[in-house]
Amino acid sequence: MPRVTHTGVPTPTGAGPGPIGAGTGPIGAGTGPIGAGTGPIGAGTPTCQLRDVLDRVGDKWSVLVMALLGAGPRRYSELQRGIEGISQRMLTLTLRSLERDGLVVRTVTPTSPPRVDYSLTPVGATLATEVGSLIRWAEAHREYVAESRFHYDTRETEETA
Repeated sequence: MPRVTHTGVPTPTGAGPGPIGAGTGPIGAGTGPIGAGTGPIGAGTPTCQLRDVLDRVGDKWSVLVMALLGAGPRRYSELQRGIEGISQRMLTLTLRSLERDGLVVRTVTPTSPPRVDYSLTPVGATLATEVGSLIRWAEAHREYVAESRFHYDTRETEETA
């Protein structure tokens, strides 16, 4: 029997028993909550450094680029055609950031015109596996999320009226 959430929308079949990591304690279990005991959160703390990495790998364009590259090397134009709505500037910035972070390799082949291919580094390939799981989850649950938003927005509208 599906569980019902706070919005009244049943959870999809196959949904886990609770939120990600339920039953395993806070992120970084064994050390307490993120940043616990480290004093103020600043540029040098593990929490801030973790947030910096998550900001890069968790933005929507990086996730989609990583998913495409997870299937193998791609040329710039293939990436742009494969990601609906991404501008040339945003794709360029995303690829540069992923390359800077050591997740993507840019290979230029000296032909006329030069051929530029993008592929994952070994570390990028490990992330692409995780990104694939995230995308599969999003595909399986997008209707549930849309229904939850609708019910929430409807409830909010009725409460403010």
